[in-house]
Amino acid sequence: MEQVTQAGKAAKAGAIGFSVTPVILSGGSGSRLWPVSRASFPKQFWPLLSEKSLIQDTALRAENAGLAAPIVVCNEEHRFLVAEHLRGIGIVGSKIVLEPVGRNSAPAVAAAALMAAEEDPNALLWIMAADAAIADEPALRAALEKACAAAQAGHFVTFGITPDKAETGYGYIEVGPVLDDQAGVYVVSRFLEKPERAGAEAMLAAGGYLWNSGMFVFTAKTLLEEMQIHAPEVLVAVRKALAGRKADLDFIRLERVAFTACPDISLDYAVAERTERAAVVPANIGWSDIGSWGALWELGEKDAAGNVAQGDVLLEKAVNCYVRSDGMLTAVVGLSDAIVVTTEDAVLALHRDHAQDVKKIVDRLKTLKRHEGIAHNRMYRPWGFYESLISGDRFQVKRIVVKPGSKLSLQKHFHRAEHWVVVAGTALVTREDEKIMLRENESVYLPLGAIHRLENPGKIDLELIEVQSGSYLGEDDIVRLEDTYGRSD
Repeated sequence: MEQVTQAGKAAKAGAIGFSVTPVILSGGSGSRLWPVSRASFPKQFWPLLSEKSLIQDTALRAENAGLAAPIVVCNEEHRFLVAEHLRGIGIVGSKIVLEPVGRNSAPAVAAAALMAAEEDPNALLWIMAADAAIADEPALRAALEKACAAAQAGHFVTFGITPDKAETGYGYIEVGPVLDDQAGVYVVSRFLEKPERAGAEAMLAAGGYLWNSGMFVFTAKTLLEEMQIHAPEVLVAVRKALAGRKADLDFIRLERVAFTACPDISLDYAVAERTERAAVVPANIGWSDIGSWGALWELGEKDAAGNVAQGDVLLEKAVNCYVRSDGMLTAVVGLSDAIVVTTEDAVLALHRDHAQDVKKIVDRLKTLKRHEGIAHNRMYRPWGFYESLISGDRFQVKRIVVKPGSKLSLQKHFHRAEHWVVVAGTALVTREDEKIMLRENESVYLPLGAIHRLENPGKIDLELIEVQSGSYLGEDDIVRLEDTYGRSD
């Protein structure tokens, strides 16, 4: 795809009048959207509102505003997913920063600010989550213009969302007086934690309160100055992690020991709630953090009975329900205000009033060490994906799909043998010193301990069935001898 120049971006309709670097935070797991969103493939990589994933929608909002390529801070396990999703929408030149461990938003933002400051200490940064929804982009750009003007004047600016209901799932901002010489921007009187129902209703009735969107605009200099005052221990650790960074293919890998020593703290707690430079731009932009299945019901296109249905779904006398199937046929009869979500390996059913409680189920699954709490049956890799079809005592059958031009690592196993049967496409198999070309309905046997590799030299997806047999079939029985993607495990 043709690369868009900055001059070309500036000429785009709707482009704002400031040079801004978007910083996209993509470290969450979205546990309240289980069973679709899980740690291995969280909600930002799912097309929940459109044909594009949430992270793609987020990156395109910045692109549509004529902004620079983003800095994306993400979990290192998701690095290839981030790169692929950005590449899929033509975003080039982005910097993808890898966190060796999750340490919340303050360290992630500090790393982005330090990187930006290396080139320009006065660089404007727009901090945003990878998984929010914004319906009114022209209104967003108007709010961003105001935020950038205030940020250039040294303010730590957030976006406050005009509330339309007594929401208990968001933090709130109490709005103070208007800033001098900054039309449409106000002093933040205080930040408030997520309230109980009575508190939310009181704030809605009183007026003067906004939802805290978690989006911020400030210069790199402002952020670093405020962090030095209010969270110096975070800044010290992140400086060390950045000083020890390493380039890993197209990624920037932060040094593990220093970053692991960093406090686990959000930007709100570390700086926003402490700084005397906090300002807010009230914004009616159709924002949602998509923090629950209830939020997706609110945002979805409803039928005459108020239902939102996605996938292979049948409804009979259902009212105000959200029903989604990513697997088998899902039928709902006679229910009201229900949420039913079906995947290939799990079913979730609840009343919409309990949408925030899904995380409790995920916590219980993790306590029970159930894989459904963190991983899908389909596991994505930089070369494609695999999924388990059936397993038993000493055997497992998988479906493997390899993208054109991609290949798995050169590897061996200590506890299992494998049999590969090609069902679509063409496979080039390395087995010890042999090179074997396989086509549809052809197969190869890989004995226990044999050094092997699978490649797709063709123009279409390679699909094969893998039959494993042995005393141990775990994914950690892989000894990588060579890997195109820089993986060691």
